[in-house]
Amino acid sequence: MDRESIKRFITHLSVEKGYSPNTLSSYQQDLEGWLEFLKNKGYGLSEEGIREYLFHLRKRGYRISSISRKVSALRSFIRFLLQEGFLSSDPAENLFSFHREKKLPHALSLQEMEKLLELPDTSKPQGVKDRAILEFLYATGFRVSELVGLKLEDVNLEVGYVRCKGKGRKERIVPLGKESEKWLRKYLTEVRPRLDREGSPYLFLRRGGKPFTRQGIWKIIRKYSRMMGLKNVSPHTLRHSFATHLLQGGADLRVVQELLGHASITTTQIYTQVDRSYLKEIHRKYHPRG
Repeated sequence: MDRESIKRFITHLSVEKGYSPNTLSSYQQDLEGWLEFLKNKGYGLSEEGIREYLFHLRKRGYRISSISRKVSALRSFIRFLLQEGFLSSDPAENLFSFHREKKLPHALSLQEMEKLLELPDTSKPQGVKDRAILEFLYATGFRVSELVGLKLEDVNLEVGYVRCKGKGRKERIVPLGKESEKWLRKYLTEVRPRLDREGSPYLFLRRGGKPFTRQGIWKIIRKYSRMMGLKNVSPHTLRHSFATHLLQGGADLRVVQELLGHASITTTQIYTQVDRSYLKEIHRKYHPRG
């Protein structure tokens, strides 16, 4: 853990969660204070280091409300590190009851996902590009950071695969699927040549031929989700939907782990909870004694 990972977390809270500047400032101060303590005491990101930090806060006379706020920031940060693959296991598992309090990831239904994908006006270049981006995210389960860093050389349309350079410099190969291939080809032949005037290596380009930022991708998804009347839909929602729908269709958990690029299968297992809740809802709806 370092200041760079804290910076990425704060950006995540700002872009994908919409937290206020005051909340972001508080989170950053709390996490940087924690980082400083760990460095001064020689602790890594470990259970022992977290335990000593909490003891330090009590010893310094912090009020319960202040400690609770700092703990909340720490818990959220660790969840982010686990979710993004920076951590393979939870160093605070025996200190915080994550398994009881963790919220299930929000995924769109199949019907909502299909409607979202069909919203862009593909009679216009912007609509083709937006459709290609939405189809790609849903087909691959890519993190938004992986998408914006994707280059032309990473895509092989002849075999229908894309190479992803994920967290920890780990590479994985992910199938594109026929719909994503279709719209990616259309974007590459009809739209991208108009945008790329300087020989950019990046796959998805915005106006002026510049590569997309995380914020730019988030705005596209927010635009179409709001057209559907949906709130809190982010690029990660499409990643959640990708994983959930695969499991609902019968995919093996290990396969989903590989496609998502999770270092540990325990990170992927939360989607089995989503799948079980789906099965329970189907049972309740259709069983005569449900």
